[in-house]
This record gives sequence, C-alpha cells and structure tokens, in this order.
Amino acid sequence: MDTVELIMLELEKMGTEQTRKTFMRHGAPSNMFGVKVGDLKTIVKRVKKNHTLAKGLYDTGNSDAMYLAGLIGDETKMTKADLNKWAKNSTWHMISEYTVPFVAAESPYAMELALEWIASSKENIASAGWATLSLFISITPNETIDKKQIKGLMSHVAKEIHNAHNRVRYTMNGFILSVGAYIPDMTEDAKKIASKIGDVYVNMGDTACKVPEVIPYLEKMEKMNKIGQKRKTARC
Repeated sequence: MDTVELIMLELEKMGTEQTRKTFMRHGAPSNMFGVKVGDLKTIVKRVKKNHTLAKGLYDTGNSDAMYLAGLIGDETKMTKADLNKWAKNSTWHMISEYTVPFVAAESPYAMELALEWIASSKENIASAGWATLSLFISITPNETIDKKQIKGLMSHVAKEIHNAHNRVRYTMNGFILSVGAYIPDMTEDAKKIASKIGDVYVNMGDTACKVPEVIPYLEKMEKMNKIGQKRKTARC
C-alpha cells in the first residue's frame, strides 16, 4: 500500500546530491531530495493516477514529491479549489509551469482557471496560467478552441510581455509558440506576433538554458511537417 510516508522514504533514497545541485542552479528551493524525473516515472508506473496520494505528496512542500503529484494527479477529481491551492503554493517554476499545468490543462476547468491565473500579480500564479494555456492548446482539438479568444490573448502578450515578471515572460513566449505549433491556421499569426515582440529576455539563473525563439522553432517544425500534431497528454 503506497502512502505519502512510504513514497517520501523512496524519494529520499532516489535523490542524489548532483541532481539536487542541478535543480538548485535552476532555482529550486532547498526542500527536495534531488530525484531525476525519469526515476519519478518508475513510481508513476506503479501508482498510476491516485488523487489522495497526489494531494498528500503536494502538501509536503518537497519539490520531488510535488512534481510526482502532478504526474499522478487525477484531473477528473481535482476541484477548482484544489487547483487554486496548488497554483498558490507552487514553490518554483518547475512546479508552477509544469506540475500545476499538467493537471489543470487536462481538467474541466482548464480555460477558466488559466484566464484567472494570468491576471494574477503573483509571478508563480500568472506563469502557471500561461503554461496551462499552452498545454491546453497542445492537447485540445482545434475545432473546440475559441480562436478569437486566443488571438486576443496573443495581442495581450505582445503588449505586456516586456513588462511582465521574469517567468511570466518565459511562459508568455511559450504560449505564442504553442499557438503556432498546434493550431495550423494560426501559425503565421504567431510568427507575426513574435516578430512584433522581438527578443524576449528572461533571467535563467546559473544555467545554459535559453528562451526558445518562436519563429526559427516554428520554421523547423514546418520543415518536419509537425505543425498541428497534438500531444496525447499534457504531462511529461
């Protein structure tokens, strides 16, 4: 029987100092064991989706446990209150931009919550909102997406991106990229917005990570005939 306590012991054994240092260079808080995502997925195979366990793991505040929670969270059982709590309590961008959106984007409240979150003045919540929008677009059939609404959001990004919080700039840029990558009849719109925006500066800390350049990225996808290919799941 998998419990929060047993999973935490398992995570502690899986953690390495090297991975811990890597995560901390990317901005992770000290409350973590340093478990590789690939190792977390060995637990996912065994546990599968588990609503109660996911909520308990997230509530530990341990980064490894929180990320695992996003991989096993049951989007059909998470309430708006649950998801709002997760967004509010996200501790760094690996949680706010991946864990929370993993579950939120697959939930019935994806667009509703994303639109609420992007209006937040708090960096972690706003970035969770833009990341949720990006993932929602990546898994949702285009015929059910309100393209007029998406165009309005793209215009908003063009106006506000350079004045936004650091990680919000990153996720806004990701949103434009997602629109262009997953909605074929909006690919050119995404390129035009990206051209209008110009270079997007994001402080990536003591890492070699870079902000994806929208136009070259989309052009590469076009050459590979991958524009419009939807993802099967928001989680990775």
